[in-house]
Amino acid sequence: MRLSELSERSGVSIATIKYYLREGLLAPGRRISATTADYDEAHLRRLRLVRTLLQVGGLSVAAAGEVLRHVDDDSLGRSFRLGAAHWALPHPPAPDAEDGDEAQVTARREVDRLLEELGWERARELAPLSPDHTALVEAVASLIRLGYPWNAEMMAPYARMMHQVAVHDLDFVETYPSEAEQVEAAVAATILFEPILRAMHRIAQQEETVRRYGTT
Repeated sequence: MRLSELSERSGVSIATIKYYLREGLLAPGRRISATTADYDEAHLRRLRLVRTLLQVGGLSVAAAGEVLRHVDDDSLGRSFRLGAAHWALPHPPAPDAEDGDEAQVTARREVDRLLEELGWERARELAPLSPDHTALVEAVASLIRLGYPWNAEMMAPYARMMHQVAVHDLDFVETYPSEAEQVEAAVAATILFEPILRAMHRIAQQEETVRRYGTT
């Protein structure tokens, strides 16, 4: 398809597509003349992913470019491509607390104990590098500071449910035929599924609250 058709089908203006091409967010089309290139369904799919990263995920162009470089790095195995792309996505900043305070030390110990008891060996190996591990430790530490002493036993039921969510996530990703599409789908799902899960969690809490305590 020509650039005009790519623009029409994607809903992205020609000027914006050209900007994405310059910034490396979109691969060049197949050159068919000095002034014309041909684009395919992979370009259309990538454009939709770029728009998701920028508009829904709130990433900067530079951050989106970093994520997409991991997505496109076929020298890595699939697990590494997925992990690298996820880690490049934005994470909430750590709370302003002195590193190594008692709550943080306790939280790290309980999170590590949780991973050990679940048998999540890969997560334990990657813990020193994982921003998600850091985010979990900091969130648990904040609960401890507030007087809610969360420990491995309290986290375990949630972790097991999230493992089932992860199974469904990858079942969805594997419905796509190529590895490149699967990695792209995993990144899109990371951005789009999390608000869905958050909303469903809150709706379920509301439902259970009314079931237990009534509406008055």
